[in-house]
Amino acid sequence: MPGLDSDEEEYRMRGQSDTESEGDQNGHHSLHSLHSRGRGHMEGSPGLDDSHGLNHSEMEDGMLPRDMPHKTAYYDLVAERKMTQTDAKLFYQRSQAESRTQLNQLAQMSPQSSPLLSAGGLASSIPDLASHLGQSFSNLRLAELDSAAIPEPALGHPPKREPSHIRTDNLPSRGSYAQLNSAGAPPLGQLDPNLQQQMLLNGAVAGIGSSTFMDAAPEINAELSAIFKNIQKVLDIRHKYIGLSLQGENDNPKDDPNWNIYPAPPEPAWTEDREKAARGANSAYNSMQNSLVLNVDKQRSGDQSSEHGPGTPRKSNAKKRKPGQDIGEDFDMEDLMPLPGASKMSFRLDDNSVYQVYANEQSEKDDTPIVNVPTLKEYYLDLEEILNVSSDGPSKSFAFRRLQYLEGKFNLYILLNEYQETADSKSVPHRDFYNVRKVDTHVHHSACMNQKHLLRFIKSKMKKYPDEIVLFRDGKHLTLAEVFESINLTAYDLSIDTLDMHAHKDSFHRFDKFNLKYNPIGESRLRTIFLKTDNFIKGRYLAEITKEVISDLESSKYQMVEWRISIYGKSLDEWDKLAAWVIDNKLFPHNVRWLIQIPRLYDVYKGSGMMTSFEQIIKNIFQPLFEVTQDPTSHPKLHVFLQRVIGIDSVDDESKVERRLFKKFPVPRVWDSKQNPPYTYWIYFLYANLASLNHFRKQRGFNTFVLRPHCGEAGDSEHLAVAALGCHSISHGLLLRKVPLLQYIFYLEQIGIAMSPLSNNALFLAYERNPFYQYFKRGLNVSLSTDDPLQFAFTKEPLIEEYAVAAQIYKLSSVDMCELAKNSVKQSGYEFSIKQQWLGHNFHVPGRRGNTMVKTNVPDRREEFRYHTLMEERMMVERYNALPIDAPSVAAEPLSTTTTTTAANLPPRSPALSTANASIPQQQTTATPSRASEPQPGSSPSIVPSIPASLSQSQVLTASPVTLTSPSGVGTPGAAVGIGGEGRDLHLSGHEPRYYPGMVSRSQRRDSVRRESGHESDPR
Repeated sequence: MPGLDSDEEEYRMRGQSDTESEGDQNGHHSLHSLHSRGRGHMEGSPGLDDSHGLNHSEMEDGMLPRDMPHKTAYYDLVAERKMTQTDAKLFYQRSQAESRTQLNQLAQMSPQSSPLLSAGGLASSIPDLASHLGQSFSNLRLAELDSAAIPEPALGHPPKREPSHIRTDNLPSRGSYAQLNSAGAPPLGQLDPNLQQQMLLNGAVAGIGSSTFMDAAPEINAELSAIFKNIQKVLDIRHKYIGLSLQGENDNPKDDPNWNIYPAPPEPAWTEDREKAARGANSAYNSMQNSLVLNVDKQRSGDQSSEHGPGTPRKSNAKKRKPGQDIGEDFDMEDLMPLPGASKMSFRLDDNSVYQVYANEQSEKDDTPIVNVPTLKEYYLDLEEILNVSSDGPSKSFAFRRLQYLEGKFNLYILLNEYQETADSKSVPHRDFYNVRKVDTHVHHSACMNQKHLLRFIKSKMKKYPDEIVLFRDGKHLTLAEVFESINLTAYDLSIDTLDMHAHKDSFHRFDKFNLKYNPIGESRLRTIFLKTDNFIKGRYLAEITKEVISDLESSKYQMVEWRISIYGKSLDEWDKLAAWVIDNKLFPHNVRWLIQIPRLYDVYKGSGMMTSFEQIIKNIFQPLFEVTQDPTSHPKLHVFLQRVIGIDSVDDESKVERRLFKKFPVPRVWDSKQNPPYTYWIYFLYANLASLNHFRKQRGFNTFVLRPHCGEAGDSEHLAVAALGCHSISHGLLLRKVPLLQYIFYLEQIGIAMSPLSNNALFLAYERNPFYQYFKRGLNVSLSTDDPLQFAFTKEPLIEEYAVAAQIYKLSSVDMCELAKNSVKQSGYEFSIKQQWLGHNFHVPGRRGNTMVKTNVPDRREEFRYHTLMEERMMVERYNALPIDAPSVAAEPLSTTTTTTAANLPPRSPALSTANASIPQQQTTATPSRASEPQPGSSPSIVPSIPASLSQSQVLTASPVTLTSPSGVGTPGAAVGIGGEGRDLHLSGHEPRYYPGMVSRSQRRDSVRRESGHESDPR
């Protein structure tokens, strides 16, 4: 057994075997002595205990010999506990040497022109990760993997985004992963049996999506092709909407690495010179070889003449400051003057309440805007397409199984690679979970502090400034002392319990009670004084406590936030007031970005008489944004503030019932009822106006915005379809667990999901049922966020608290937490150059080539596994979309009666799955009656082919061809009704037999009303 011999040799060399006392005789005396001194091995030394081999003089006080761990010939607990960084490096280097040897042997056995590398597509061309999951992942050497074959974008520049990154022109071809012999490669859908047997013996996994399934029966390929065409339809719709609204990866001008950031972020503490020194010292070469940081000279280049692009550097009037001190002193409005001038482009609100932008006066006369935003009708038609696909039974079942497969694949990867990942992490100097950058991607600004912080702040103001006028109410001015006298409280009376702002058990499924928790002591006047930006003191108290929170964030150095702050749409001057609050209080820290949250409160405004129609809200929200884009000097403070705004959010209680009062929704100017518009209606008008605004701002060189709403926390799963249609990313996403197809779409597109399990635990879903960890294992782009620290957190660092609770409940490893932290940075709206500084110069490149482990602490093998798993799924979508359907006929056993089947009396087809111009030639067929062929009420009698009862399950799974017999009893393929044959019907409805496992045959439900799909584990 060579493996055992090598292990014994390793123990012998390390002085840990049962023969290590004979080190002098074996010629390993010096090595044995070194280990004896370094590890505390004391065998053979004077003064040892006979029974345990322990030195009584070196035992701690009060420790008995029985308390010391026993050492055997094969196991030494003390040595294991004292595993040093050097041991981790030796383990890592040894695995690299072994993998190098194995890859050399594989290269000799399978040359580049071998069909073993060329026949199976992506899965077969990556034996290390995809096809050979049965082999040990711990023997991989990721430097030899094939992601290097993918063209890398120019260093320091983001990749150009194509309209669809899943189509054939954007995906790496099979030849990009291995040298293919195109002349000898079998056609798609066929695989040589001998080659398949060889691949199975080598450890390949058989199944849909793997290289061994390419010889599947044509009937299965036809069904899968129909399912994947539906999936591709959804992806194409999303690509269209994301491209139109400029929410793609390379659409924002601030993602230019030369974009000027003011105030400039802190200079990196870890420079390239230090990196080179560390590389030559104790650092493992693999951990440092890809480490690059943002060019320090570029950061020191000074400020530019304008905020929208490169310019001539000039001296700043603001002074430098240390992190955590003198918040705002590095910002000076004069440094940004003069602002850009007015543009010749114009805008106006059209009849559909969407702002249209025109290049000049002539285009405005011709009514030809610079972008054609989809109309409300087009939007709802596209949304209906997504809803039809997501509620289709076969598609849901297939997506559910694929997600289970992805989860199982990750579990297998962890079993085989957990120890190797630990060794990889130990080989990285300095970096661990606490000092990797992490962004709180979903946190509301008015609840960004914890309860103790707010309580301490209120008490401080009560003691130091009791006579300060803070409120005008009922025709008179009130001081802070008078306000507290009116509620019969003093500073001494205040406590956490008195404040009563924590979401306890009484808030579960009670969003109305949760909203009341924003009021300290249950008093709305205290919320107005301490937690509002627009009040009698112009939000000074909120600005002061915000600076204290910023100081804490900057002191921690590695925690960043994206605060959501409200614009209600009640008046046109809300934007100017908010911008003045930020600029006047100099809230421009380097670790804070802003999102604008828009509460869906039209019904409240309408009920109070503030609004006459829904169009007023649209005007109040978007008109100032178009004005400041056309002429920044019209709203100078707003123009500067928008440099730190990254997107728009939509918030409210999603669990509210949405009643459809109209068969066809009216336009906003005639929406004058007291009924609040549904979620889909709100999102459309936010999307449509944002699309026009983004094109306008990009034309001027200003930063653009993304749509990142609250979605899927509760309510209808239709909200998630809207997010898949045109939103950049979402917050919460709990209901994805009930809609497997949309969850699969979120995986393929890597749509960001900012999840807050502690918040959900208090409001909608118990922590142990939260799907966060399931999403993470399946490979969805998830991150952890705090939502409302004021209501849910207990510590000074709520984001670390969120990670800590998740690590305890889900047993997350340090690698898992570092991967989540990296996801949060990539999801965030920080500038491209900032992300380069935090994640590495090539963070935008997929796989190990874009992973700088010395900055992220995520092992290369984890990144490569995630990337190749995703590419395998995307290649499968491409493969089955391009698959030519040429399947033999599907038939059934004879019927006792003869029925004529024509194209006219076939069951009605689903509009989402029907194929154009597909028809069935008129012919006479016989079949055995089955439940699938029972006529529905109101439909014409017809007989549809079904699986005969005598057919075994194995025959069904292998799709053995069965012939539909004629009245004479003789089976003729030409007379078959099914997928194959001329004039075949490619439609997949509930009437037809299912060839996918678990979907053999099913009858169509009596009413075709779409229902919310459910997860199999959810209670009914």
